[in-house]
Amino acid sequence: MSQKPKTIFEKIWDAHVVKRAEGYPDALFIDRHFIHEVTSPQAFDGLRQRGIPLFNVSRTTATADHNVPTKDQHLPIKEALSRHQVETLRKNCKEFGVELYDLGHPFQGIVHIIGPELGLTQPGMTIVCGDSHTSTHGAFGSIAFGIGTSEVEQVMATQCILQYKPRTMKIEINGTLGKGVVSKDIILYIISRISASGATGYFVEYAGSAISGLSMEARMTICNMSIEMGARGGLIAPDETTFNYLKGRRFAPQGAAFEKAVGQWKQLATDEGAVYDKVLQYDAADIAPMITYGTNPGMGMKVTDRIPTQHELKEISEQASFVKSLEYMGLEQGTPLLGKPVDYVFIGSCTNARIEDLRLVAGIVKGKKKAAGVEVWVIPGSKQVEEQAIREGLDKVFAEAGFELRSPGCSACLGMNEDKVPAGKYCISTSNRNFEGRQGPKSRTFLASPLSAAVAAITGKVTDVREFI
Repeated sequence: MSQKPKTIFEKIWDAHVVKRAEGYPDALFIDRHFIHEVTSPQAFDGLRQRGIPLFNVSRTTATADHNVPTKDQHLPIKEALSRHQVETLRKNCKEFGVELYDLGHPFQGIVHIIGPELGLTQPGMTIVCGDSHTSTHGAFGSIAFGIGTSEVEQVMATQCILQYKPRTMKIEINGTLGKGVVSKDIILYIISRISASGATGYFVEYAGSAISGLSMEARMTICNMSIEMGARGGLIAPDETTFNYLKGRRFAPQGAAFEKAVGQWKQLATDEGAVYDKVLQYDAADIAPMITYGTNPGMGMKVTDRIPTQHELKEISEQASFVKSLEYMGLEQGTPLLGKPVDYVFIGSCTNARIEDLRLVAGIVKGKKKAAGVEVWVIPGSKQVEEQAIREGLDKVFAEAGFELRSPGCSACLGMNEDKVPAGKYCISTSNRNFEGRQGPKSRTFLASPLSAAVAAITGKVTDVREFI
């Protein structure tokens, strides 16, 4: 009897189920566990209290990213809490024998950027981290999702996790992307269409010609923000683009082992006739450069549109939060954002701090100067990205434009370190979240692509990047 056709998600999930019982979550084996300084201390304490070792040290990788300063990384960390968290990570990794890419290490960087660039992230894997944007790794055709601190301890103790199997959703985008439209615009467009909760309970597979035409780094941006529409995670089937990216990377299989792995990875694609719980389709031609106006990533629009009015909202229940959101942002219903002055531009985060993002920005700003009164931070996602940018001379392009290139870290994506946007100031950010106070108390965030952020830095206001290209 022939087997029922399966989606890529079902193939990977089912291959990792260690134990299954009706009415209970599956016990799922985890191939790679990434940890950082914020969500690991209590988990390590739990192991200590129970007197048990880390179950599989070789499958655990640590780095410092959330709390690290992006200036003077060779000096002791000034902020007491940040310093304590990073020092605690050091002590825990030393005690339990975990490989740590600490400040000063050539592999240090944002956890979701170093995994792929080191070849630790591979197709067909299950990957977890105590961080919601773990879905980034799904770009390689892996099941990757964020977990809570008690679950971090569960994986440390057993290399397994208890999880109910999510439903499956396919989001297909076909056609050709327009001028000035990049992968960040694709995902902001999808979230604006289905809302910040539209994929709750689902694991999303992105497909279609517009997706398969993207580079690996662009795919990572899309999978990174799956969580921002409520999804458990997102993934893209591996193909030649994936294999070419992984070939020769430090921890990827080498030589004949790599060719054998590729043969297995090719089997992961969704079978003909496999059924998803939900399918959505969009036309790439309808996607424009996007920007958010509110305080969740679903409150987004084409940069040339105007902010909706509360009467135009599809859900009446959204009206109160919509009004509150615009009050926080200091914006009015029914007005455009084009021409709105900005104070800060942040180019970085696990969403958009890879070398391709920095190249996009440099390509737009070369030979130009930032607008007076705008502060621009460019934060590479890892030491490797930083070194590559310097090798390519991007540091000089940024310096001449008046942009500040700093060292790797999560930086102004979240108010957990020294890089905060001051109260009341407007920041165009390439990060993933525009929640109240996310970039600092009472800061105001517009999410956009690296291209849109770059032109805003030059003009000092919200600008349609298509006027520049």
